[in-house]
Amino acid sequence: MIRKVSQQMASRPSRIGIPAGALVVLIGAAASGKSTFAARQFDAACVVASDGLRAELTGPTPDDLVFAELHRRVQARLGAGLPAVVDATNTDWMWRAELVVDARRGGRPAVAIVFNLPLDVCLARNGARSRTVPAAVIRRQVDDVIRDIDRLDLEGFAAVHVLRSVAEVDAVRLEIEKGPVARALR
Repeated sequence: MIRKVSQQMASRPSRIGIPAGALVVLIGAAASGKSTFAARQFDAACVVASDGLRAELTGPTPDDLVFAELHRRVQARLGAGLPAVVDATNTDWMWRAELVVDARRGGRPAVAIVFNLPLDVCLARNGARSRTVPAAVIRRQVDDVIRDIDRLDLEGFAAVHVLRSVAEVDAVRLEIEKGPVARALR
């Protein structure tokens, strides 16, 4: 069953349940708040971030090497029964499909948390960064999120949670299950 977080966040924050040992895929345009959310909501050891890998790997590192290493680390965490949080834009359905396959192969549920924030919010945040992303890239990523948002349940995610405003992102709280690793339904 797919659960989408609604826009009603007036008096109490919404909660998102994350099964033990799950793959969590953060999906959203650059500057939509994914990395800040990941740092606030998850133990740092769980988070595998494309930007962090770019900084960690020495020299000019092509994206294919960064994502190969990200993929390897996600597979290692899932194989060990540990949760893995993928902090990248994840706006490409083929990349998400590879991640979902990894989760299924390991018998782990895959959960999508979508940052469907308005384009103007992403562009304003991007402008305040030291390393900016071209505006055209952010526009394309926002369009990709909007295009795919209603199809994510068809990609094999056990749950899809959609956050549509900065207030929702700030108010949501995660409940991460402890104990035995949850197994995905095959």
